[in-house]
Amino acid sequence: MRQKLFVGNWKMNGSLVANGVLLRGIKEGAADVTGELAVCVPAPYLYQCSEILIQSGIALGAQDVSSHAIGAYTGQVSARMLQDFGCKYVIVGHSERREYHGETDEEIANKAQRALAARLTPIVCVGETLAQKEAGRTREVISMQMRAFLNVLEPEETLGLVIAYEPIWAIGTGKTATPEMAQEVHALLRELLVEKSPTAGGQVKILYGGSMRPENARELLQMPDIDGGLIGGAALKATDFLAIAKAVI
Repeated sequence: MRQKLFVGNWKMNGSLVANGVLLRGIKEGAADVTGELAVCVPAPYLYQCSEILIQSGIALGAQDVSSHAIGAYTGQVSARMLQDFGCKYVIVGHSERREYHGETDEEIANKAQRALAARLTPIVCVGETLAQKEAGRTREVISMQMRAFLNVLEPEETLGLVIAYEPIWAIGTGKTATPEMAQEVHALLRELLVEKSPTAGGQVKILYGGSMRPENARELLQMPDIDGGLIGGAALKATDFLAIAKAVI
């Protein structure tokens, strides 16, 4: 059975004081969580958070990684730099990066490869817009996004992935896919993984990233192919983040 994973994506939020309060709150309640906890924090706070999380069992992650190993790429952060902070995870291809920064499927695939080469676990995000959903193109869009990076990986490399399904129409809107709707897409993602590697298909975690909250977490987590959550707003409150993680039956 796949262990549940709950990843807090802080996005562009936080301060030295607020981060300390939030992480102390998470640490205090983490003992009662049966799954794995992780936080993906803004790059300037990686050192602070790595120091606070030492020996806590809570994993540290970044929100992006460069597709380049080293060089004249002002403002970018390499996988090797993330290693220096003890990162385990890095988010790749978040919908906001795709929309606001024009990241292509090819660039996202390159970033996933960079992360894997540095022994980081990329949390690769896929998801459809409201227009694509209403046009009945969910399966087409999701399959295209998945194959863009699966096609450049060796079958054994896929074992090092985490996938996050982000229905873009549900992020920050308060809307949420029904558990059945989410499961349908997660099952498709599982099928695509199995096509690449049957072993990976059974082992890779697939997270739900569409406004998971304490109020809806239990129903979502009952679905067979939902292995946890990539959590945005609710991850900024220790009580909400922990409540989601404790919703596992």
